[in-house]
Amino acid sequence: MLRHMSNSAQDGQSTPLHSVSVAGVVTRDDGRLLAIRRADNGTWELPGGVLELDETPEEGVAREVLEETGIHVEVDELTGVYKNTALGVVALVFHCKPSGGTERTSSESTAVEWLTPEEVSERMSEVFAIRLLDAIDGNGPHVRSHDGKRLLRSR
Repeated sequence: MLRHMSNSAQDGQSTPLHSVSVAGVVTRDDGRLLAIRRADNGTWELPGGVLELDETPEEGVAREVLEETGIHVEVDELTGVYKNTALGVVALVFHCKPSGGTERTSSESTAVEWLTPEEVSERMSEVFAIRLLDAIDGNGPHVRSHDGKRLLRSR
């Protein structure tokens, strides 16, 4: 986790740094969406994780989806930007198409399933379900903020 660091040489003020993560909304031809149950906390989420310094967002999405699910993807388009204001994490979410591989769990996932949009709404918390639902509504990219539990309404 990145901490606030000072940029005092330039302005004498503390400049906050954010962590950037990426996630993939992988949609099959039948409309089902790829989801994982996280090993660390048991919640259902999109496959994704922290973007490495030396990779593009698209490369990071493809790597994270493959690592967590065993599915290769073609990255399509950015569907949303989501900020967790409590942790300072900015998530870039991309729509993806599966291009091979076989579903499998990893050290980061205890289940990998293809869910219907209704199952997404039932299993995922609001702040994660909205990322999948935004991606399939065709009205993106969306920009949203949340506190880790609930969406924050636009000001």
